[in-house]
Amino acid sequence: MKLRIDGKVSEVRAIWCDEGVVRMIDQRILPHRVEVLGFRDHHQVAEAIRDMAVRGAPAIGVAAAYGMMLAANNGEDLDAAAKELKATRPTAFDLFFAVDHMLARVREGDDPTEAAEEYANTIVERCRAIGEHGERLIKDGARIMTHCNAGALATVDHGTALAPIREAWRNGKKVFVYVSETRPRLQGMKLTAFELLNEGIPHAIIPDGASGHFLREGVDIVIVGADRIAANGDFANKIGTFEKAVLAKELGVPFYTAAPLSTFDLSLKRGEDIPIEHRGEEEVTMMDGMRIAPQGCKALNPGFDVTPAKYVTGIITERGVLRPEDIARRLRGARL
Repeated sequence: MKLRIDGKVSEVRAIWCDEGVVRMIDQRILPHRVEVLGFRDHHQVAEAIRDMAVRGAPAIGVAAAYGMMLAANNGEDLDAAAKELKATRPTAFDLFFAVDHMLARVREGDDPTEAAEEYANTIVERCRAIGEHGERLIKDGARIMTHCNAGALATVDHGTALAPIREAWRNGKKVFVYVSETRPRLQGMKLTAFELLNEGIPHAIIPDGASGHFLREGVDIVIVGADRIAANGDFANKIGTFEKAVLAKELGVPFYTAAPLSTFDLSLKRGEDIPIEHRGEEEVTMMDGMRIAPQGCKALNPGFDVTPAKYVTGIITERGVLRPEDIARRLRGARL
């Protein structure tokens, strides 16, 4: 992805390994500053995932893979490291997929650093392919709505929901993106808009509550990311996704989710089985270090909601666009 650092535009990844040190862009302080964190043990990586210095399902998975690399290289107990990393964020399936992948690779005798680097590169290539397949769904002049951040920051590079938009823009298609602010942490406003600004892609930030208004005014397509996809096509994504899907269905707007196959949890038959992370109420009641809710009021803060497959037009993957009803047939026995 393109980022302006110290006045210069550079191509960078959201997370990478440099001479045994895991480095990642601190997403908590974007868009105001671009700072790179460095970690030398898996405990630090686990805390970075938990505290959302790194977020977005594929990026969390890559961070966990690097965390397992550090645990192996430092001679730590791998089962304990795996348990610690898996406990950081319960909804994002890429986290569990990556940890189990690394456990298997290291126990087979593979070099931990090479295994982690290969995993990261695989995720980047999968997201690049998602962009190529999804770009075909975007017409010249399309008005696109998205939610949260499913760009390069969330996926190491390219993105899931943003990958088709980037590809369409680079192919000369004129597009306009409605960026839902995504409360309470404002990942749409702070991160998606930041990425689009750096790419020069036309966009505007909208309040979450304005989604129905703009969908009725003439949005052509909705594309969002996913944190876990069940075998029937139900999927979990950032809170607020479900209502956009219902509105899109009612108004006849195509609604797509985009995700690599590492996000599919085929052990779960339906969305009701997906664990939903509930985060601290201070994300809702506090802003810029100051309480904005009345004293004594409590807040409920689910990090994700589940969108039933009946509202999904298609799922954009590295293997093409799948209909929810095709998942079991197309992916049964596949190497995810």
